[in-house]
Amino acid sequence: MKKIFITILLVAGAATASQAQKYRTAAGIRLGGDQFGATVQQRIAEKTTLEGIALVGSREYSGTLLYQRHWPMLGKRFNYYLGGGGHIGNLKDQGVFTGLDAIVGVEYKINGLPILLSADVKPALHFNHEDWVNLATGISIRYVIVPEKKEKKKIWPFGKQEVEEEKSGWPFGKKKEPEPPKKKVWPFGKKEEPVPEPEPEKRIDLNKIFKKKEN
Repeated sequence: MKKIFITILLVAGAATASQAQKYRTAAGIRLGGDQFGATVQQRIAEKTTLEGIALVGSREYSGTLLYQRHWPMLGKRFNYYLGGGGHIGNLKDQGVFTGLDAIVGVEYKINGLPILLSADVKPALHFNHEDWVNLATGISIRYVIVPEKKEKKKIWPFGKQEVEEEKSGWPFGKKKEPEPPKKKVWPFGKKEEPVPEPEPEKRIDLNKIFKKKEN
């Protein structure tokens, strides 16, 4: 187990320090000593995860919940983590036991694949168990089920830039041009213009004509 742990350290240390694909949920298998089981890791905050471990051995089975804090080492693909938690299980011929756990390990995200490799040391303090203290080592292989969503690049450094225009006009916004007067429409259809009255006929006054000739 120690050789496997050192091998993972060397492989991860030789890897390129490129940007990692963050993950939200990863699950897989865990091997350690005479026990094997399943592991599920859930990211709950930046650099913080919860890990649940279910292990089965020759004489016992147990479940463990761990709170872990991650720090990058050689880029975001390779990091180490520390944490702690508790466990509960059942030991043959002994019954139910509980305990406290600590953990320290390293984790590596394989470039181009949704696979996480990790190796750790997990000391445990047992209550109602034939072994009060246990120093276990293990390796885990997890598959990224839910990757972290990639953030869209923002041109404006403080978020989406919104341009607001003042309706009051110049000089605090776009100057508002005066609107042309609207044509009034007759509400009951096309307005009919009044027909002009005919002019009265002009009559020739013969008396005035004869009087001008006599003069």
